[in-house]
Amino acid sequence: MDFNVKRLAADAGTLFSRAVQFTEEKLGQAEKTELDAHLENLLCRAECTKQNTERIMKQTEVLLQPNPNVRIEEFLYEKLEKKVPTRMNNHEVLGQSMIESGSEFGPGTAYGNALIKCGETEKQIGGAEREFIQSSAINFLTPFRNFLEGDFKTILKERKLLQVKRLDLDAAKTRLKKARVPDARAVAEQDLRMTQSEFDRQAEITRLLLEGVSSTHAHHLRCLTDFVEAQTTYYAQSYQYMVDLQKQLGSFPSTFSSNNNQSSSSSGGASISIPTIPLSASMLSPSPGRGLSGFSELRISSGSRKARVLYDYDAAGSSELSLLADEVIMVSSVPGMDSDWLLGERGTQKGKVPITYLELLN
Repeated sequence: MDFNVKRLAADAGTLFSRAVQFTEEKLGQAEKTELDAHLENLLCRAECTKQNTERIMKQTEVLLQPNPNVRIEEFLYEKLEKKVPTRMNNHEVLGQSMIESGSEFGPGTAYGNALIKCGETEKQIGGAEREFIQSSAINFLTPFRNFLEGDFKTILKERKLLQVKRLDLDAAKTRLKKARVPDARAVAEQDLRMTQSEFDRQAEITRLLLEGVSSTHAHHLRCLTDFVEAQTTYYAQSYQYMVDLQKQLGSFPSTFSSNNNQSSSSSGGASISIPTIPLSASMLSPSPGRGLSGFSELRISSGSRKARVLYDYDAAGSSELSLLADEVIMVSSVPGMDSDWLLGERGTQKGKVPITYLELLN
């Protein structure tokens, strides 16, 4: 090979000058050219952006895939550029187990049918979760990763080159101070002008790249909005699936009463029903007719009002009244009755009814 000895010697001399300048700066024996305040602020901002982007990415990955072993496996597949094998998520596994168990108990039985319906809903939620994870990975994690592996690596490269140009500049300043012979001083001054020009040019390149971090923030803000929308869609779908499931389970006799088969040890021997508050009644904002204030007014007035039945309800004892969804009955308050119950009337039939299954009508 044809070596350029002069070029090799010049490069070696440059590296040696940089090493000397860096060492003397660390020892406090040489002056150091400080970057202007604006550039320093931009550098700090870029470093802060990098650190927080890494932290958000890490925690988002934990949210989307809580299992660390699976995360490592997906990382290895990504590095090997191989497709990650499809696996069922937790909701889908639970749903499959419920469907299989319900089939063994028998779809014709209340419990078996309920298990199958629950399993199908869990699978729907699992599908919604899969779509949420996929959308978040594409619209949120990928842009963050592209910034760290692309734009920020370019910034680091130019920042490192700026540090090299600064060392060359300070080394040239040192040589100019030490120059005594006019010829050597002229060469040092020319060298200083050249290194100053290169340093200024590299500082401008670095500054332009760093100012681009502002546009990165704007882009990441849009990505964050997409992530929130995907999360909102996922939770809304899951909520709707569960509300639909709850309505389906309302037709099963034992769904909303946990003590149907228990008998009291006292002389009456009557069974006690403990109703479960429907999800829609506890999470949605109550309407004027359904609000607790309406039931409170009914108790205070000791009168009667019409009420629409929201869900099917099977009486757990002779003191209760069975209900059918969407039917209208008369309800009234009886002194001494539990606050969660009212006296319902349907023609000649009377009995206790749970208020969580009712909507008062004006």
